[in-house]
Amino acid sequence: MKSAVNKGWRPLVVFILLLVIWEGAARIFDVPAWLLPVPTQIAEEAFTGYSLYVSHILSTITLSATGYLVGITVGIGVAIVLFRIPFLQQAFYPLLILSQNIPVIVLAPLLVIWFGFGMLPKVIVIVLVCFFPVTIAALDGFRQTDRDMLYYLKMIGASNRQIFWKLQWPHSLPSLFSGLKIAATYSVMGAVISEWLGANKGIGVYMTLASSSFKTDRVFVAIVLIMILSLTYFGIILAIEKSVLRWRSSGGNESNGSTRS
Repeated sequence: MKSAVNKGWRPLVVFILLLVIWEGAARIFDVPAWLLPVPTQIAEEAFTGYSLYVSHILSTITLSATGYLVGITVGIGVAIVLFRIPFLQQAFYPLLILSQNIPVIVLAPLLVIWFGFGMLPKVIVIVLVCFFPVTIAALDGFRQTDRDMLYYLKMIGASNRQIFWKLQWPHSLPSLFSGLKIAATYSVMGAVISEWLGANKGIGVYMTLASSSFKTDRVFVAIVLIMILSLTYFGIILAIEKSVLRWRSSGGNESNGSTRS
């Protein structure tokens, strides 16, 4: 525990050191604030301009959370279907890979043309960036099932459905949560990109307005807000992962103990 706490201080010290170097270099070389504001100016804008971006934060949270939930649902569903039906996996897996080679920023205007300026195209953008890491992580988790346990369940006559839900699904959880954590950070990025397309509120809108008026300190405030939201989502999924895996581990130990008795 102490070693973990000690290691946790190291990134914080490095981060503070970088901020000090940034502040000192910008003041020594007299860099204009519109070009590169110093951290103290960014912090001042973040505190004094809170009323300007609070509504934008709430809008981005709503949008990113909605898109994330839909995206992970689609991702898990696609992974289960592809894993349970091998010929579909062989047919569609290459298409999944190809779909990620198309930049979302290119697809976004098409989605606006097809679905208008409402919430639907924005949610679709987030789903497109979220479902892929979840699908790939889940498929990798299904493939990492313990072979000895798989053979044992087949020997005792377990059905494919029982094998999946009793063995393959639990064994996929560590890999699946890795995909969920990646998708959680992508959801904020996807929300900001979708807000650039014509939203009325959101951190993406706040950033666009700030950059167009050369309020560089507000642009950095928006960047900090995006980072905080991404880290918050990541932390929530990490906490859920620890809780679920701890429960699964304790449940497995209890069942093993009852079997031995």
